[in-house]
Amino acid sequence: MNQYRDGTGGSLSSLISGAVLGAAGLAWWLFSEAERRQKTRKQRAMLYAPRMQDGSEALDTPAPTKKIETSEQLEQRVEQLNNAIADVRQQLEDLGART
Repeated sequence: MNQYRDGTGGSLSSLISGAVLGAAGLAWWLFSEAERRQKTRKQRAMLYAPRMQDGSEALDTPAPTKKIETSEQLEQRVEQLNNAIADVRQQLEDLGART
């Protein structure tokens, strides 16, 4: 009968050890997931943050140009700028998705 008690004690300690290790692993996983989600939220917030950092861009006044652009040239330039902005935004989103 003493033989069965020794096996039960070892099984109980193994069970408790497994439960403690499992709880520690679950806590670590939950913590890392929370950090990952917080980092993702920060990166997405940066995508939509205002682009001016110190306000100097708003104060700079362009020098008057002698050449007046036609509306077609302006539309073409705006389209190029919008495409460049879309490319940069896509690159930032891809960078955020990879991490």
